[in-house]
Amino acid sequence: MILKLCAKIKDSSWLGLEIHVCLIKRGFDLDVYAKSALMNYYGSCRDLDSANKAFDESSDDRSFLWNEAVLVALRNENWFQALNVFQQMQVSSTRVKNTLAVSRVLQACGKIGALDEGKQIHSYTIRNAMESNLSICNSLIYMYSRNGSLELAKAVFDLMENRDLSTWNSIISGYAGHGFLENAWELLHEMEANNLKPDIVTWNSLLSGHLHHRSYKEVLTTLRSMQNAGLKPNSRSITTVLQAVGELFYLNLGKVIHCYVIRNRLDSDPHLTTSLLDMYVKNNDLHSAQAIFDGVEERNIFAWNSMISGYSFKGNFEKVVSLMNQMEREGGIPDLVTYNSLVSGYSMKGRNDESLHMIRQMKNSGLTPNVVSWTALISGSCQNGYYENALDYCYQMQASGVKPNSATVASLLRACSGLSLLKNGKEAHCLSVRNGYNEDAFVCTALIDMYSKCGDLESAYIVFQKAESKTLASWNSMIMGFSTYGHGKEAVSLFHQMQEEILDPDAITMTALLSGCKHSGLIDEGWKFFDTMETEYGITPSIQHYSCMVDLLGRAGYIDEAWDLIRQMPMEPDSTVWGAFLGSCRIHGNIELGEIAAKELFKLEPQNPVNYVLLMNIYATSKRWDDVDKIKDLMDRRSVKLGNVWSWIEINKTVNVFSALGKPQPEDGEVYFELYHLLSEIKSMGYVPDTKCVHQNIDEVEKEKTLLSHTEKRAIAYGLIKTKTNTPIRTKHFLFLA
Repeated sequence: MILKLCAKIKDSSWLGLEIHVCLIKRGFDLDVYAKSALMNYYGSCRDLDSANKAFDESSDDRSFLWNEAVLVALRNENWFQALNVFQQMQVSSTRVKNTLAVSRVLQACGKIGALDEGKQIHSYTIRNAMESNLSICNSLIYMYSRNGSLELAKAVFDLMENRDLSTWNSIISGYAGHGFLENAWELLHEMEANNLKPDIVTWNSLLSGHLHHRSYKEVLTTLRSMQNAGLKPNSRSITTVLQAVGELFYLNLGKVIHCYVIRNRLDSDPHLTTSLLDMYVKNNDLHSAQAIFDGVEERNIFAWNSMISGYSFKGNFEKVVSLMNQMEREGGIPDLVTYNSLVSGYSMKGRNDESLHMIRQMKNSGLTPNVVSWTALISGSCQNGYYENALDYCYQMQASGVKPNSATVASLLRACSGLSLLKNGKEAHCLSVRNGYNEDAFVCTALIDMYSKCGDLESAYIVFQKAESKTLASWNSMIMGFSTYGHGKEAVSLFHQMQEEILDPDAITMTALLSGCKHSGLIDEGWKFFDTMETEYGITPSIQHYSCMVDLLGRAGYIDEAWDLIRQMPMEPDSTVWGAFLGSCRIHGNIELGEIAAKELFKLEPQNPVNYVLLMNIYATSKRWDDVDKIKDLMDRRSVKLGNVWSWIEINKTVNVFSALGKPQPEDGEVYFELYHLLSEIKSMGYVPDTKCVHQNIDEVEKEKTLLSHTEKRAIAYGLIKTKTNTPIRTKHFLFLA
């Protein structure tokens, strides 16, 4: 009895040892009950090895002690040893008399994923007529559920004659945890129909299931249902709900829940406090997050990481450094998550040198950069247009033995599309197929975008068609792909297919549609989509939508209608609207309205040379050379310079660049010869060069020669020379604005 008390109060003094000595002196140490108490004491207060030694020193009659040996291992959460002891017991032909031991061993099989062993123990319970024991049945349901064998768990459940609250909770938790949420709800309703009221454990299982499967709004709905059922949320409930609130960016609701936490004195729970902190960080309320952080006496690594990541993503690196120093002073040690948040923060702000420094510092501290570290670096580089760096980091990642995940592949595809590297993009596509990432929604959308931007619209459409579950982003990407290449009718047709799938469009969808209409001259369709955006789809037209409509009308020659639309806009026109209007005025030679548009653009973008060039083109078309010179003088006074213009083409994995301001290339003579030859051939077919864009007072022949120096034409001619017949030629054109 005294040994049991020592074990219960976790007494680690010499009292238990003195009792053991006393038992030896009096010859009671071989008594099975005393030995069982000793094993329990050593397992609870000392160490498992001492408990095992006490077991090994027992007599040959161990039938009673086997159960205790199993339970001691289980109480110390040494699941593998518990299972091993249980198996040894079977070998020794000792029958387990304690159903509690069997029940706990089954739970251990669930915790360590030992499905086969669990099945063997299930067979053992049947052979020994234990299958009707309620505790064992509940443990069987738990074991099968944790191992993903829901059918077997349900079979055990269905065969049970008597079920208690734990039974229902085990099966509901199993279904909810594996994402079968409809089945979980059906079981809850069946439970209520059996006059058994769900408790807090039941509801927490449903909350957790919805959270882990990203059904964030359903988490809030479940919370309301739980409260309507008369149950009060506990710390675990609130922790789950706060995580959903953080993902939904419902800051006001988060504050309401914070008040609930304070009123119910739940703020002493460290897990809940960390969830509150994380919720405020995700909702960009760093002031409130800092207040909670400052009020925590013993900060765990999760609290430190949440604050550091919040300031890092915000770009407040001074505060990040201050927190890192404070963490070091308080004895905290940065982990992989800490460094990854710093790598991501620096990379997102375009500070790649600091990101690489964090990678090196991570290695120096004994940590190994993982796929999250490298993906953060690659993704941030893509976000800031450093596509070549992104590819280089990907090669470094693979060289270090880190396998890319779906997020890495999606970022890699973005880099390939940014540089129009079709062959590299195809290699990334192969990588995604080999690793089973091609069905990932983000990778699928990135593939469609990559093929579209690299000029391979056919492959983009094949990827789109093969996608089993098409997200709105994938529909938008494909519609935009058709629109960009002037396939407006195909874009509209695809939009109608999307509606048949009962998928509501968003603002990006409408921008893609209007873009397709403007590139294909579909005036009526464009007006229809624009007019019905708000009434049919609940989308308020934004500045991008107005810009598309101005461009659509202007390109088609409806300059006055475009001008009226600009004046009727509910918001101030920005540079995209005026730029589209100025471009239309250049096409149709409308000097008066072109000057109005240019005047506005000179205010909004005084250093953008494109706007000056467009106005010069309008003047040059009307041979107003004095006005052309005035614009040139204005550019000189404002120090506006024409940036470099270049085009590139990839041939045999080599990128060949053609620049307007660069040095002459060895192949220039061959390229210009090919261009003259092509020009002669297409002129014989009726082609007349459009020299309106040449804003120089020279004769037509010289203007035609000037047009031949266009970087994209040179890139195409080079492609014709260096590639085989019928090989598609894809070039990329880029203008750097000084």
